[in-house]
Amino acid sequence: MGPAPADRSAADHALPNADARRLVRDSLTIALDSTFVTWGWFLYSFSPAVPLLATELGISRAVAGLHGTALAVGTVVTGLVSERVAGRLGRRGTLLAGLAITVLGVVLLIVGPGLAATLTACLVAAIGGNLALAATQTAMLAHHGPAGPAAVTEGNGYGTAVGLLAPLVLGAVVAAGLGWRPAVALTIVAAVGGMLLVARRPATGAMGRPEVTDATGRREPLGRTFRFLMVAVVAGVAIEFATTFWASDVVRDGTGAPEALAAGAVAALLAGMTISRFAAGTLARRASAETLLLAGYAVAVAGWLVLWLATSPWVAVAGLLLAGLGYGVHYPLAVSLLLQAAGDRADLGQARALLGVGAAIGLSPFVLGAAADQMGPHRAFVLIPLLAVVAAACVAVVRRRHPAV
Repeated sequence: MGPAPADRSAADHALPNADARRLVRDSLTIALDSTFVTWGWFLYSFSPAVPLLATELGISRAVAGLHGTALAVGTVVTGLVSERVAGRLGRRGTLLAGLAITVLGVVLLIVGPGLAATLTACLVAAIGGNLALAATQTAMLAHHGPAGPAAVTEGNGYGTAVGLLAPLVLGAVVAAGLGWRPAVALTIVAAVGGMLLVARRPATGAMGRPEVTDATGRREPLGRTFRFLMVAVVAGVAIEFATTFWASDVVRDGTGAPEALAAGAVAALLAGMTISRFAAGTLARRASAETLLLAGYAVAVAGWLVLWLATSPWVAVAGLLLAGLGYGVHYPLAVSLLLQAAGDRADLGQARALLGVGAAIGLSPFVLGAAADQMGPHRAFVLIPLLAVVAAACVAVVRRRHPAV
């Protein structure tokens, strides 16, 4: 007896074998990596600038937090349109359009006269940035084949690496009396540089239009493997953003650390994520993406436990660093497996992923914050390992269904 009809979809085609995973960093890879750098710089230079913007506009922290909501809404909007845009413009055209829209959003953010303008700017920038990322990730996987998950993970590493540098640049320009705008404006430089690199590439192969093999136009379900991996993607994003938002509260609540030290401790999380993402290319030659992802969940829970039990600020920092080593592979490996599971409909898979990512970005900090209001940040933080266990269970099911990978 053959598989059930749902299992015959593109989502259940064999995932990549454990061979041929060596990552070759050619000129196209470098061009695609520029997207991760651009978006990473924007996120990590603008996010710490939001309190400065709030002071400038004379608004509350809660109202200023709507800028994060606008970014999440922009991500969801992109998920609704990205597949159609890729089908019309191709991945090269989508990437160029996305970077151009990102530039438009950043310009509006810098020159915008008030709250309505800055919120709109964040929405526009998120649509552009996520369009560019959608095209980048699908092109990266199409270009690298079995080495695609390592390539996507390393690209995300570049984005996280600039996340360590961007706040330092922001602090330097603010200290020099120039305000927050010059630091955020460097996003434009990165985007234009990326556009020049991408524009030199032909709109063929991985950078061309997605291949459509079903001439009937029917929209078959993506399948159970895709759905399991979708849960892993959403859980991974929720873990990352909820921790980034509330880890400083856990450090302060558990160790009595001063606010400045507790806030700065989050940099250890980013450092760990950067290290693991850059190590992915080497590790992927020794283990499958599923195995690395399961190890990432285990390391993340171990780091969470160190943080959760810490009574010393420096032990808490060590816990965040360890957790970051696990967190770093959650999203890039999970989304790579998700797109590979979508088969020749990777752009549709990417669009669906963006819907989940946008929801996770918008809801996870709020849910954990609401729980912290009821039971305190320390107890509420138990939601993090629960999410990791759910994600790990889904990946384990996928691994069991595809034992060859």
